[in-house]
Amino acid sequence: MLIFAGWFLAPIFIKSGVFTVPEFLQLNFDVRIRKLFAAFSIANYILTKILVSLFAASLLFYNIFGLNIYASSILIVLITGLYSVIGGSNAVIRTQTFQGIVLMTGAVILSVIGFMAVGGFEGLYSKLPADYFTMFKAIDDKDYPWTGIVFGAPVIAFWYWCTDQYMVQRMLSARSIDDARKGSLLAASFKLLPIFILVLPGLFAAVLYPESRGDGAYSAMVSGDLLPMGLKGVVIAGLLAAIMSSLAGAFNSIAILFTNDYYKLKYPDANERKLVLVGRLATTTAVIAAILIVPLVKIISSQLYLFLQSVQSFVSPPITAVFLFGLFSRKMNTRSALITLAVTETLGMGRLVLEMMVQNGVELHSFLNWVLSINFLHYSLFLFIVSVGMILTLNFNNSIETNKFGIQLRATFAESFAEITGNFTGLKRFVKPNPSFLLSAIILLMILGLWSIWS
Repeated sequence: MLIFAGWFLAPIFIKSGVFTVPEFLQLNFDVRIRKLFAAFSIANYILTKILVSLFAASLLFYNIFGLNIYASSILIVLITGLYSVIGGSNAVIRTQTFQGIVLMTGAVILSVIGFMAVGGFEGLYSKLPADYFTMFKAIDDKDYPWTGIVFGAPVIAFWYWCTDQYMVQRMLSARSIDDARKGSLLAASFKLLPIFILVLPGLFAAVLYPESRGDGAYSAMVSGDLLPMGLKGVVIAGLLAAIMSSLAGAFNSIAILFTNDYYKLKYPDANERKLVLVGRLATTTAVIAAILIVPLVKIISSQLYLFLQSVQSFVSPPITAVFLFGLFSRKMNTRSALITLAVTETLGMGRLVLEMMVQNGVELHSFLNWVLSINFLHYSLFLFIVSVGMILTLNFNNSIETNKFGIQLRATFAESFAEITGNFTGLKRFVKPNPSFLLSAIILLMILGLWSIWS
């Protein structure tokens, strides 16, 4: 998805001159979609990214330092909020660059030492079930069936990497299309690292600390005797860097969305100084909201990643469907988009509410229990199919080409496709291809290689 974003969406975003994804959607539809999507994004960041980051922070501080959930959450929110409010986007981007380096350094240290402690891959293979090393699991697997990975996960991934302001704002801040593309491809190459610095350490924990469960595995490895003093501090700093980076990005996204998609719409003549002030006030409000929702951290299950993925799978499919039709369909209109979002987002949020009810001991009807038994990735695919079906039905009798901007976008897609095919032609003629094209090819080959090893 990052490769797709770099080659096809980066030119569209940069040429459109927008500052936010909701503003871009207004070019396809109208201001109602812009305001709706901005409000949805802000609520989503508070209830997922901020809440999940606080949960991760509370786990770390409680298991390693003994601090309670409220003290640790408030402390990290205040520290992160301080530099986000004072420095704005520039401070967040510069800080995240440094935090990314610290995160990867700490993760690599933990992975290397853990790898040696378990006796390498030979030790892992001999001590863990074979199913632990298979990416494509059985269709009835509780968490990650292969059908969900192949057909459901891309729906979530497109929303996350191609339409979510939290991610796309990095691309929108690029100086040129080439910079935006290179940044996307660099991120794509970094996304290969989690297998080695996040997934494998989980396997190391299963061998070295078999009594640890869920999200307690990381704390067990850090607080145990695996890491020597000094290096243990670097690893802890790496996790703190990841948490603060996530929080800062969420605060910054909320500030940009509110300022650009609400305040600036109402006061189009506001000067730059006033917009900066409004952005800082919005960030401050987000920080206060983050502190107020700390008690909600308890609703998160002990499988943090599964919780985050399941929530995203219930809200992302309708957005993915509407965004794709907005890009490619000549007849897509605002009415179809709003009806589709209203119906399918209700179905998605309804599933989330059911899960919370069950976690709090509420007895449900047998039909509702059956709905809950559907794997979250399969449910994501179901929501996407329903969304596509609704859009096609609502636009069936529409004979007028309403999506004028979508028609213009196809020319940009054609340019990017011609650039890619031109690189293939250049290879046949022994002409040096574009560096971005080479990097894309290398990333794809590495992905295929990893899939083949653990398939």
